[in-house]
Amino acid sequence: MTEPKKEAIEAMSECGLRPMESYRYMSTETGGDDCVGHTMIDHLNYCYKLKMKQIDGNDSQTLVNKLYDIQSIDPEFFFRVRLNAEGKVECLFWRDSMMREDYKIYGDVLVFDTTFRTNKYNLICAPFVGINNHWKNTMFACAFIGDETTESFVWVFETFLKAMGGKHPISIFTDQDAAIAAGIEQVFPSSRHKLCLWHLSKNANSRFGLLKSDKNFKNAFYKCLSGCITPNDFEETWKSMINTFKLEKDDWFNRLYGLKEKWCTALSKDFFSAGILSSQRSESTNHAVGFKANKSTTLTEFYSIFQATINRWRKTEEKDDFDCTRGIPTSELSMSAILKQAANVYTITLFRDFEEEFKLSVASSTMFKGSVGRTVFFEVWIEGITGSWQEVQYKMEDSTVTCTCKNFEESGWLCFHCLRILHLHSINTIPDRYITTRWTRYAKKQIWERVDTIKREKGEINNFTGHKIAKARKFIEEKFKMDNKAVNEIIKKEEERKAKEEAAKIAEQEKAKAEAQRETQDGESTNSEITIVLDPDRANTKGKSKKRIKGQYDNYKQPSKKGKKKHKEFGSKTPNIQLFTPKEQLF
Repeated sequence: MTEPKKEAIEAMSECGLRPMESYRYMSTETGGDDCVGHTMIDHLNYCYKLKMKQIDGNDSQTLVNKLYDIQSIDPEFFFRVRLNAEGKVECLFWRDSMMREDYKIYGDVLVFDTTFRTNKYNLICAPFVGINNHWKNTMFACAFIGDETTESFVWVFETFLKAMGGKHPISIFTDQDAAIAAGIEQVFPSSRHKLCLWHLSKNANSRFGLLKSDKNFKNAFYKCLSGCITPNDFEETWKSMINTFKLEKDDWFNRLYGLKEKWCTALSKDFFSAGILSSQRSESTNHAVGFKANKSTTLTEFYSIFQATINRWRKTEEKDDFDCTRGIPTSELSMSAILKQAANVYTITLFRDFEEEFKLSVASSTMFKGSVGRTVFFEVWIEGITGSWQEVQYKMEDSTVTCTCKNFEESGWLCFHCLRILHLHSINTIPDRYITTRWTRYAKKQIWERVDTIKREKGEINNFTGHKIAKARKFIEEKFKMDNKAVNEIIKKEEERKAKEEAAKIAEQEKAKAEAQRETQDGESTNSEITIVLDPDRANTKGKSKKRIKGQYDNYKQPSKKGKKKHKEFGSKTPNIQLFTPKEQLF
């Protein structure tokens, strides 16, 4: 088996192809089993050898070395590792340079979830997810943690904050977990912590008891979650529900009411949340990452799968940005001046949301309520739609418009109440203060241009890559009718050139790694070597489900069912932390 074939098999293995699938591909490409050059048994044995090498080797040390290599290529790449007293990995965190750029633009809303474990060490995958200008997921960072203690979350949040230059998000969505809440309160005191309504409603459903079959109760409860518009509306609905169904002494509902600031949408409209209500985006991220991961996946394999997923997301985002530059979207409505402006400014996805608000503004009714100086007050509503009645305030001096529904403060685009009043005053364009940059089609334009410039300087665009050598050889044979010897000479020279470039690249990486080992936090030099990083204890995942892990509130005072084991929690002992040099890299 030649080296190029081994490299091809390893590449297909990293892409998730099974041994037989990679063998069938090579057989089809070459023209049959007889043309592959090695037998199927040889192929399977080599794949088995690769797998055993990954299992027997030090997976964590391999991953750390790989992260160092990436950092030598991308100086903005950031990672941290936390070890216990035995030198085993407890926590791992990383983010690349593009993730930091995304966070600068879209870091106002952060979704953090820790309900996914698909690796042979049973570590908790904790991705940091945001929303881009096309209303799709974007990744800010990813971490692995060994337990769900407050100390672990504080370490992850502090590391994330340092990696992002100290920028705090406006809103953070998480599951209902006391340890996460304590960590956010300590590290992100200025951010608004919001609970996932999907998890909350699912947990609440197990608390309803006999009320589960009462439609009136369920309608009242879900109205309290997300159906109330104003704080007064919420308080009246909650009080009526508690009194009607005799829940005054229910401990769970009393605790839930104490957390109302974190889950009630009517009480959190002053904070920007991009219009989302749950951490489902993070769970969909876990699903996207886990489609090829399983209970025997190593950390190195997971990192490769993770990066492939992120690269796919970025390609989709780049295509969405390109589609926005091809022209403005059409509308079934007549393209008035304000719709044309929205089509030219917003992304296609956000234009559709704005278009929906514009349709509602056309169908709405208004009533003049009075004025104070140059400020006028209106009531705007849509006939037949409960809860659409809102009060709008308009200042004539600077065309400032505010609405009691606070859709702009919460989501970043004007509601139909405000659009109706602007239309009444012949305002044909959206005032600049009401165009949020994160939703525009140019939000990431400068970043894409900078990335393309760097790729051109490195020669990575339209590059003659290694996998094209076989096609080039065939082209030379057919086009110029050269003999095999001459062709082999050309291919040999090309391979020698690539080998020299690879050797120079490895030498540069080794030099950068040696320099990194000599650096310390205070600038002094030392000859200490990198501490050996050991794998976490391997978990026995046989028979364990890949479903969402139950949080603290899921098991609160719930009687365990007969015949079922209770969820085993990790210990909360304070770990003895060891850090490997360079200290600047790990502190």
